[in-house]
Amino acid sequence: MIAEIKPVSIEEELKKSYLDYAMSVIIGRALPDARDGLKPVQRRILYAMYELKNDWNKPYKKSARIVGDVIGKYHPHGDAAVYDTLVRMAQDFTMRYPLIDGQGNFGSIDGDAPAAMRYTEVRLAKLAHELMADLEKDTVDFVPNYDNTLKEPAILPTKVPNLLVNGSSGIAVGMATNIPPHNLGEVIDALVAMIRNPEITIDEILELLPGPDFPTAGFICGRSGIKEAYFSGKGIIKLRARALIERDKHKTAIVITELPYQVNKARLVEKIAELAANKKIEGIADVRDESDREGLRVVIELKREKADLAPVVLNQLYKHTPLETSYGIILLALVNNRPQLLNIRELLGLFIEHRKTVVIRRTRYDLKKAEERAHILEGLKIALANLDEIIALIRAAKSPKEAKEGLMSRFKLSQIQAQAILDMRLQRLTGLERDKILAEYEEVLRNIAWYRQILSDESVLMKIIEDELLSIREEYADPRRTEIISDPGEIRVEDLIAEEDMVVTISHQGYIKRNPVSLYRSQRRGGRGVTGMETKEEDFVEHLFIASTHDYILFFSNIGRVYWLKVHEIPQAGRTARGKAIVNLLPLQSEERINAAIKIRSFDEKAYVVMSTRAGLIKKTPLEAFSNPRSGGIIAAKINPGDELMAAALTTGEKHIFVGTRQGQSIRFRESDVRPMGRQAAGVKAIDLAEGDYLVAMEILEPEETATILTVSENGFGKRTPAEEYRVQSRGGKGILTVRITAKNGPVAGILKVTEEDEIMLLSQTGKIIRIKASDIPIHGRAAQGVRLIFLQPGEKLVGVARVAEREE
Repeated sequence: MIAEIKPVSIEEELKKSYLDYAMSVIIGRALPDARDGLKPVQRRILYAMYELKNDWNKPYKKSARIVGDVIGKYHPHGDAAVYDTLVRMAQDFTMRYPLIDGQGNFGSIDGDAPAAMRYTEVRLAKLAHELMADLEKDTVDFVPNYDNTLKEPAILPTKVPNLLVNGSSGIAVGMATNIPPHNLGEVIDALVAMIRNPEITIDEILELLPGPDFPTAGFICGRSGIKEAYFSGKGIIKLRARALIERDKHKTAIVITELPYQVNKARLVEKIAELAANKKIEGIADVRDESDREGLRVVIELKREKADLAPVVLNQLYKHTPLETSYGIILLALVNNRPQLLNIRELLGLFIEHRKTVVIRRTRYDLKKAEERAHILEGLKIALANLDEIIALIRAAKSPKEAKEGLMSRFKLSQIQAQAILDMRLQRLTGLERDKILAEYEEVLRNIAWYRQILSDESVLMKIIEDELLSIREEYADPRRTEIISDPGEIRVEDLIAEEDMVVTISHQGYIKRNPVSLYRSQRRGGRGVTGMETKEEDFVEHLFIASTHDYILFFSNIGRVYWLKVHEIPQAGRTARGKAIVNLLPLQSEERINAAIKIRSFDEKAYVVMSTRAGLIKKTPLEAFSNPRSGGIIAAKINPGDELMAAALTTGEKHIFVGTRQGQSIRFRESDVRPMGRQAAGVKAIDLAEGDYLVAMEILEPEETATILTVSENGFGKRTPAEEYRVQSRGGKGILTVRITAKNGPVAGILKVTEEDEIMLLSQTGKIIRIKASDIPIHGRAAQGVRLIFLQPGEKLVGVARVAEREE
């Protein structure tokens, strides 16, 4: 015994043992073969059912009977592993084309477990027979089973490209495969195209095989992941549920009718309910699973006040639940018992090579059988030609052996032919039977010639493979279920935020906040107003404007720089809250403050930004010059010493520009009088200012403007003047009067273009805000002082006016 002990390196032994184990798992359990797309346990289940004659058109058999046969004959593992595999092959929500026809409870898309195998019954699906067609014709190799008492097929001679059609997933040692299911008709179209054109490219294959087709339908978002997977063998695709927004008079609901592949419906419903309960997603009133035998239906009912926000809620569901998932494609399969990462062309090519091998072996088998039959028929022909002599020879023989030897020596027959003559029944000697023998002989000779042609001419061989594929397509193909759509892109923050108008206020000392417009109630002219912001004594509200939560805000500072923010990035605070210091949101420099802001949705190449300064300069710059945000802002205009940027607005290049000054002067000129300039330019003169005067407002007017110009003085007085009273002048002149300044009304606090439908916000330096209708403000001429719009406390002054904007469709 001691002499038989050999010292070995533990490192080498561990390496060898681990590699043996790894290869055993890879080949024997986890990975499918590239030819038939089956793992060993799946192949053994189908073969055991085939042996039991458990056919699609025969009665069902108990699942336990099948499991017992598989374990006892071919797969020496636990019954749970075999039954779980059998169940998966019967689930229509797991397999695109189930290979087993099950009767009973085989689980559900909710993750329910199947009934025990003693309760369920199975038989082969009709398609499964196509995987084992010609199995008896020596088309594949058979190998010994685990105890060397039986034989089992090493591979199935499938006519169906099962690996792509039903897909496969498995985790081996150090590697994994995840092949998605595809549409049978599309895969066969690609195979036929490849047979006809062996040099076909992957791009051409993609036209016929656009992507996976999952049994649970849904959407594939984008084609880039599919293309990457088909070219390299690996890729990630985005799957989405099919969701509809249903509305009626009483309620609005999001209805889900199709789910991404392998998503558990029950867990999905629980997740949605949990997010609604935790207020992670707001606006959900109820979640119900209304699925039945007709199909899947999950209803997410919205609260009545959130009915208009259904798209936002749906985007939040995509973001936070498995209604949107990623599916990683790994086209890894066994090629000659070695794991190999394949592209789509290689996968299709391997199946075609497998079919060539199967058809060649089948043809050789048929040829051998036909030649054997021809040999016998030739002997029978000799017997029919010498019938009387043969009968006499047989009658004279003392034994069958003597008769056989006599036939062989007299007519030069083989043993097989002589025995066939001896075995021939007397009825074959009738005239009709004799004709049948001759006809059969001619038919067999034609078959032999055909089989030899198949084996000698590859074009004939490939035509047979093509015809068989087209026959499978005709019999089993169905319409695509999963729809491939363009990629909607990543769900942006804006997609998760309801779009609504906000009042954005900025104080003189740089505090900013936003609040819904609905927070400010509409009041009559002359009211006391409501407090819009609590400020410190030395602070006051300096800017106020209306913008949607999805808008960009371009902030223009006094030193001529521009910064970007989305409105939803501005903190929301209570009506009386001061807000957040703007220096915490924008990287402002020392002594820099925001003097103008505009809202935009996109950087239109045909739009312009017109900017004006307190010193009366104006410039026009294409909007697209501001389309590349930088965290530190960029230069918007060159500002001369002692001057500052005062206003900015969007234009089309064909408008009129109106500017007004603190001392009541104004000028209206054509925008075309200002040539487009780069961001670094300082601008040109808009109005010739008197000493001590400066610009307080800039408005953009239409050439045939029908609106009115609202002028508000700092003591709370205001008036409207028709726009046509301001004639068009040349840029750079002294301008004309817009309001008569007196001690009663005071200097100009703000100027706005308004219509009858507009509502106006007036604000004082103490934070008081009043909202009034523009139609309540009387119309007066340019020289009038106006009427009182708001009662101010002693020492209180108006510092601004803003218009409540309607949301753009």
